[in-house]
Amino acid sequence: MKNKWRILKILVTVILFGFLLSFSLKRFNNAKMENVSINMNQTKTPVYFVDEKDIKELVKQYNPTKKIGDVKIPELEKKINQIPFVDSANVYMNLNGNLNVDIRQRVPVFRLNKNGRDFYVDEKGVEFPISRNFSYPCMLVMGDVQVSEYQELGKLIEKIDKDDFSKKYFIGITKEKGSYNLLTSDGNYKVEIGDLDNIEFKVRGFKTFVEKYLVDQNPQKYKKISLKYENQIVTTLNPYFKENDSILRNAPKIELKPDDGSQKLEVKKPEIKKAESKPEAKKEIKKSEPKKTEVKKETSKLKKVEKKPEVKKTSTKKKETTSKTSDKKKKVKVVIE
Repeated sequence: MKNKWRILKILVTVILFGFLLSFSLKRFNNAKMENVSINMNQTKTPVYFVDEKDIKELVKQYNPTKKIGDVKIPELEKKINQIPFVDSANVYMNLNGNLNVDIRQRVPVFRLNKNGRDFYVDEKGVEFPISRNFSYPCMLVMGDVQVSEYQELGKLIEKIDKDDFSKKYFIGITKEKGSYNLLTSDGNYKVEIGDLDNIEFKVRGFKTFVEKYLVDQNPQKYKKISLKYENQIVTTLNPYFKENDSILRNAPKIELKPDDGSQKLEVKKPEIKKAESKPEAKKEIKKSEPKKTEVKKETSKLKKVEKKPEVKKTSTKKKETTSKTSDKKKKVKVVIE
């Protein structure tokens, strides 16, 4: 009997508890939603792509009656996560009837202009569009950058932002024919780095070049500074800079690059080839002039056979011609020297 009474008491308490619970839940679900709190989890650099008004409009769409029980939390959370500016979202309800929406926004690493499209790329390599409400200041990249290169390019830009020297000089990145170029704020030249390997070494080489050489030069002097070659820096002069006219004329070694036809100047000692041209000029003069004298001698001999009294005249002519030729020889030597 005692066991039966115990079982009966337990059943009664369970039924009463369930009844009270269902009553309280029904009352809770029929109650109006008191407040909607939207928490934007900000990072080190604040972003404002998502507007709180837009999130509240979504909450109204998924809860038109404004009752707690009618809120479709899973569907609302899924819808917020589909917003391209949202990295992650979490929606939950408190016991006091407040709806909480925690949102983490995407932070752009760079802005890419590719094939006529303009969009942002975050640290995960995810593309998302430009916002009408907010413009984030970041590095501008132009060219045919592959999706597989997004994260490596993001690491390069992160290193530039952390280095005061690089942040001062580099304002943009372009990719032309598979080669990356860094655009500079000082002058119109670009810094060619080639691929994204050994970035730290290449940037350090450019820093050394600027501190030891470019400081004393006009930045308009150069068109391109290439760092893609191993253990060397190759500079391309700006042909529209007036001071480069004499340098380009007397350039020690100029090679025409096959890709863009620009002149690549390598700093080497000039090779003097004037000594080789001198003997050739002298030989040509010596060979050519004696032939003329021989012709004149032959003609003079013929004249001697025909007429004897005209011998003296021809001798004077010979002297004149020989003197003229000797004068010519002396003049040619002076010019060559």
